[in-house]
Amino acid sequence: MNSFTWVGSDCHYIDQPFVQSIGNVTVGLYGGNSSAGQYKNEDGCVIWVGEDWELAAVLDAHYSAESAELVVRILEEYKQDLISVLNKSGPPQFRSVENKLLKIFQSVEFLDNCKSIKGETACLICIRKENYLWWFSVGDCVVYVFHQDFIALDQFQLNQRQFYEWIGKVNTFDKSIPCYTSGIRELRKGTNRIFMTTDGLLECPGEPFINPVDLADILTSGEPDVIFSVILDKIIKNNVRDSTTMIAWSMDISKQGSIPSDFE
Repeated sequence: MNSFTWVGSDCHYIDQPFVQSIGNVTVGLYGGNSSAGQYKNEDGCVIWVGEDWELAAVLDAHYSAESAELVVRILEEYKQDLISVLNKSGPPQFRSVENKLLKIFQSVEFLDNCKSIKGETACLICIRKENYLWWFSVGDCVVYVFHQDFIALDQFQLNQRQFYEWIGKVNTFDKSIPCYTSGIRELRKGTNRIFMTTDGLLECPGEPFINPVDLADILTSGEPDVIFSVILDKIIKNNVRDSTTMIAWSMDISKQGSIPSDFE
């Protein structure tokens, strides 16, 4: 299995864009421009690529990277448990993964660890298996699926950015009712490009990528490693300060997706 784990406190990539492929998944990292005042990177990511599935997570912390470090560490700690669910034969066990994550994030040990750290993080986890994509989101990181059927109907973004929602010192899972969003999307026949990002890309000065139509145009124009270099070059030229973490991969689906019963 191919894997990649990173936190900005380990390598900040300030003034230094980084693009790498992990199996069929591409990651792009940028810590921001020092000329704009950037001096730290509090993002993080996790990528696991199995035989017939992919799991990717992006994290965007603030105040310190400690909350991103904690979530990345806990995912790695329970890696084999989660992989065993993903490797099961039959229909994808997304609900089992979600229940496992809720159990982890609501455990006494994890909640106690959160109370002792500085800051909190947004966290977005996505899993693709067969012709489905599942997501689990706390906070304001974003995932899109770009496919010609969706694009024709102006459908791009799967989750909505949620503010005032985090994991860490301020923790949604320490509330009487935790707030998060999750969902499952059926991928369409043909090429589906999955794209995840932290908000540094969306809040770049000039907002060159705030419109999902512009993102769709560029992300469906070539291979992710080349596209990521183009995107990072653009935000660098726009003197971005906030860090940006992006993950993308394409899936060619042979199974026909749902179509209206009156379709001829």
